[in-house]
Amino acid sequence: MRSIGERQLIQQAFRFELDPNRAQRVLLAKSVGASRYVYNWGLAESQRAYEATGKRPRLGELKSQLVQLKKGECPWLYEVSAHIGQQALVDLDRAFERFFKGLKGEGPKSGFPRFKRKGERDSCRVYEVELGERHLRLPMVGPVRLKETRGERGFDGRILSATITRRADRWFVSLAVERERPVVLARVPRRESDVVGVDLGLKAAAVIHDGETSRTVEPAQALRRNLAKLRRLDRQLARKQRGSRNRAKAKLRRACLHYKISCQRQDFLHHRSSELARTKPVVVLEDLHVKGMGRNRGLALSVSDAGFGELRRQLAYKCDWYGSTLVVVDRFFPSTQLCSSCGTLNERIKGFEGLNERRLDCNACGLVIDRDENAAINLRRHGLSQLAGELGIVPLPEGLREVTPDREVGAGRSATAVKPASMKQEATARRNRGETRRSTRQLAEVPA
Repeated sequence: MRSIGERQLIQQAFRFELDPNRAQRVLLAKSVGASRYVYNWGLAESQRAYEATGKRPRLGELKSQLVQLKKGECPWLYEVSAHIGQQALVDLDRAFERFFKGLKGEGPKSGFPRFKRKGERDSCRVYEVELGERHLRLPMVGPVRLKETRGERGFDGRILSATITRRADRWFVSLAVERERPVVLARVPRRESDVVGVDLGLKAAAVIHDGETSRTVEPAQALRRNLAKLRRLDRQLARKQRGSRNRAKAKLRRACLHYKISCQRQDFLHHRSSELARTKPVVVLEDLHVKGMGRNRGLALSVSDAGFGELRRQLAYKCDWYGSTLVVVDRFFPSTQLCSSCGTLNERIKGFEGLNERRLDCNACGLVIDRDENAAINLRRHGLSQLAGELGIVPLPEGLREVTPDREVGAGRSATAVKPASMKQEATARRNRGETRRSTRQLAEVPA
């Protein structure tokens, strides 16, 4: 059991924006260009060897061939750090491993590695960098000025690697750092409002229910608010002649707008996730099938603009940072269709066809409630039952615990009651009743 004051070793990334001069911009462009060239060369060699022999060359063989490539056809690769080409081949090898593991069912499905195009996700990775208060020393480039100081970002730790990226003609570096962080014990809920159910949606970014009140968070809609300007820039780019300077300028203007949209979306998501993780000990979230939702032509733009997957990713690590517990409810739980008052299942608002039904009108008890608020209430109750029932944890005092109402499947079907607590759970509740502080070890073991 971890105690207060204990520290753990973690890996964290610090992102800085670079302010290079004209000569350094040329060197950085050569670096990302060399990384892209070596990656495409390694992919082409792998395909050629597989067609000839039926086997893919190993990473060591490609690195040996890269040395011969530098000595012969591409001596300009000596102008950049040797780490760049080697790391590009490492990334290619990892891409092949993910692809084959997905085919075997040993991991998530991943597509076959594709050739990289110039101007799309330009990046390279280097090692042996030194970070000063205002400058970052890169191999073969020299000290590059930072737009933020080291002290302003609170940088601390040992640098493992540096990934240089270019977005809209702006240069960034992401430092992978190994540092110590104090262990934060899982917080125990004290009040009913400490456990919240969060229903994510498109009309409202989130509806948050804390057992007493429901709060609606308006969506940012970063892409939709800039969609007219983005389409205008797309038309301007289409009119420009390929290879001309005007086309390059138009392409840069469009890239700047895309970068602005992504910054607006990230700022909104970080504010929401930080607020929940800092203030609420238990956050109950639904496991949404974002990829499947994006296949709907009418909702694809709004789903991608909402950033459901990114919000869940941020909540996962921020809850671990601040001692909160993230409970993810199964995606097949009918949170929207289930009446939060009597438990009747309403099939009318099922699927994409029921999105126009913004209210839940229960025929059994007469409850009229907003569908998103109803879903948030059901998610919170289901999360409490998952903590208290399946895991044997009592997250709230006895007077503040809620019981999910009986679920009626429909007319002519028998209602399924909530599973009663076992004798062991009742004994645990009686033993913990009246204590001012409960054990945090159980909450710490809850899977996020």
